[in-house]
Amino acid sequence: MTSRFPEPLIIAIDQGTTSTRCVITDGAGAVVSSAQYEHQQILPRQGWVEHDAREIWANVRRTVTVAMVEQDITVEDVGALGLTNQRETAVVWDRATGEPIHNAIVWQDTRTADDGDARRWLARTGLMANSYPAGPKIAWILDHVDGARERAADGELLCGTMDTWLLWNLTGGARGNPVYATDVTNASRTLLMDLRTQTWDPELCEAVGVPISMLPEIRASIGEFGSVRHRGLLAGVPITGVLGDQQAALFGQACFAVGDAKNTYGTGLFLLLNTGETPHLSESGLLTTVAWQVAGQAPVYALEGSVAVGGSLIQWLRDQLGVLRTAADSETLAGQVEDSGGVYIVPAFSGLFAPRWRPDARGTITGLTRFADRRHLARAALEATALQTREVVRAMEEDSGVALERLRVDGGMVANELLMQIQADVLGTPVERPANVETTVLGAGYAAAVGAGWATLDDIAARVTVDRTWESAMGEERRRALIDGWNIAVAASFGQA
Repeated sequence: MTSRFPEPLIIAIDQGTTSTRCVITDGAGAVVSSAQYEHQQILPRQGWVEHDAREIWANVRRTVTVAMVEQDITVEDVGALGLTNQRETAVVWDRATGEPIHNAIVWQDTRTADDGDARRWLARTGLMANSYPAGPKIAWILDHVDGARERAADGELLCGTMDTWLLWNLTGGARGNPVYATDVTNASRTLLMDLRTQTWDPELCEAVGVPISMLPEIRASIGEFGSVRHRGLLAGVPITGVLGDQQAALFGQACFAVGDAKNTYGTGLFLLLNTGETPHLSESGLLTTVAWQVAGQAPVYALEGSVAVGGSLIQWLRDQLGVLRTAADSETLAGQVEDSGGVYIVPAFSGLFAPRWRPDARGTITGLTRFADRRHLARAALEATALQTREVVRAMEEDSGVALERLRVDGGMVANELLMQIQADVLGTPVERPANVETTVLGAGYAAAVGAGWATLDDIAARVTVDRTWESAMGEERRRALIDGWNIAVAASFGQA
């Protein structure tokens, strides 16, 4: 059977924190079909966040099926598959049955908070030794599930971030001969990989408590990851690109030059700056990570600032407080007032991430008076998003020595045009939104295209176009007053854990 499409289609799977998507694109990067399903957020106790890895795998199959059936796409139409995933989320499963031995522990989870020197492995891994990386989460599961350590030592258990779990299942699982691998971007988020050699570090593995023998193979992000198992709709399709979600967004924004940066406004906020083939260690509270690696080439590195709470603050105002009826109300209500009336929201629900790294901080609302109403709370939420981003940008400028000339943005929140204006105002820097803001899933697709040999980086860069640019309209005096008030509010959030 021949394909009815002039060029092979690419399937991109985006396994995110709250949902899983399948987006099918043509040779020009245009979306042909898509599907998306949410999964349950499991909250066993305060600070703990878990996912059912089986539900996520089921949703991957479901989204692929729906997206293909919607447009009568067959396996003959598909040439390659790319995968991107929520990073740091860890799962441990039985090699023989494919059953997880515990719920996946999500990147937001704080149970593995570390009281030691957070910077002790920074030079080797680029990461802080705190609750964020995946390695300590794997160790926690081994320590808290009866018999798990013994079973791991006997070779009965496998582990990894969500890309490894999905690759293993996509390529055969317990009933086949699966690929047991991760890509270098996800491996760089575990606290177990040497940043410069891109290999598992035996000393780190022993210190964190993860047997090196149970870890997957580390591969380049863009290259061969095997083929989809020979049952189901995608039998035999090659998997040629795997990236952690924020690296996929950087790739999808075509930030291929040293100094290019993007910020993703999703559940959290993630700002990455391309630093080229040399890792730069931060002195300002940022992380160093692998941005991507093309097979046979040197890896590209990035500085990263991760903020735990972005769009989830809007969800909290909507779902927990009832301040908003819909997420879109945040723009409508905030636009009805000129400022927040002195109200600040510090969304330190699980501490503060970059650049402050304060696990003892907790969510705080300051500046409340009888004058304040839900319009001011909505405005304060948007300002909190922009002000947290500003802190990361300034830290990045200090580390790199380069002033950001523009900020490329993507993610669900960038549809909020008032937020984008506030962001430009707070930064004093232009903000650019691409024509297609779904850069994470597009990045996975682009990586697969490059991995399959159908596209070059120049081809990808030519596809990325700017939809709108926001320029700063705020005076320096007002900007400084807003920032000073924010710093006071953040200080009030400390010492509450």
